Amino acid sequence: MPTVLKEDKYRFFFFSNEGTEPPHIHVESDNKYAKFWLDHISLASSYGFKAYELSEISKIIERNLEMMRRQWNEYFR
Repeated sequence: MPTVLKEDKYRFFFFSNEGTEPPHIHVESDNKYAKFWLDHISLASSYGFKAYELSEISKIIERNLEMMRRQWNEYFR
């Protein structure tokens, strides 16, 4: 599970075996978890995060989108 970014209380990472799926990022904090698609930033799934946290996470992804896409491509291609 390569960690791509740690910001505030969030850890952004990939699962090593998911290279066949479209580009996405997983996020965890405490016992909360979410998955966001990167092509058009959108929530794929979430467990435990409140709406304001998902909004925060989405903004972090937006600010770091180019780097996350680059990391995805380097890791899976």
